[in-house]
Amino acid sequence: MQRAIYAFLAGGLFGAGLLVSGMTDTRKVQGWLDVFGDWDPTLAFVLGGAILPMAVAWQLTRNRQPVLGGAFPPKPETRLGWPLVSGSVLFGVGWGLVGLCPGPAMASLTFGGMEGLVFLVAMLAGMLAAPPLRRRLVEASAPA
Repeated sequence: MQRAIYAFLAGGLFGAGLLVSGMTDTRKVQGWLDVFGDWDPTLAFVLGGAILPMAVAWQLTRNRQPVLGGAFPPKPETRLGWPLVSGSVLFGVGWGLVGLCPGPAMASLTFGGMEGLVFLVAMLAGMLAAPPLRRRLVEASAPA
């Protein structure tokens, strides 16, 4: 029960942060991505506000265990490959076209209207299709 309460609080804090930072406003996100047009640089502060604490968190969690059990996730793989590149391209295209990524899409469900719901369904379909597609890409690129 304690774990569920902390998960609820963390999710609420995350959602509130997305709302306050403007990440749920598709026009603001698309303005950030429009570097050759009417560019809105304010989301750079959101990016810095995410990267800096995460860098500190990686250092603080070294050789420690989470309070609520389990284990901290390992650092991401640093090697570039087709799964990372293709996933990044698909993520970027979706983010640029719609102005939402997974977290803000979930946070905007209460006010995003039908467009937000359509995006969420398409995102979930993509997440379900990704593992088998990834396996095929890895198998196809493996030396015979």
